[in-house]
Amino acid sequence: MATIKLGQRIIFCAEGENLRRVLLDNQIALYNGPSKVINCLGLGTCGTCAVAITGLVSEPTFQEKVRAPLLKGRRLACQVQVIADITVTKYDGIWGLGQNIMPL
Repeated sequence: MATIKLGQRIIFCAEGENLRRVLLDNQIALYNGPSKVINCLGLGTCGTCAVAITGLVSEPTFQEKVRAPLLKGRRLACQVQVIADITVTKYDGIWGLGQNIMPL
């Protein structure tokens, strides 16, 4: 069992679970603005689910490596498997690449 900390909120999930799926299943507002409706549904092609992660997760996928220069060190939640306890921070902007932390 792993924990995902989001501000003051803590979510529990099985190790190996997909971060995007866990966040959405727990009613976490993962997407900003129009990306709530217009996103790739977890294929890793749009980049709108970018989050900062501290802790142990899966290695970056091909989709993330291609976007690496744009992601500012953030990860695509749809491409991440949770391996151990992590802390997730979401930022503003349609791509989640802004500088202001968003409440989750």
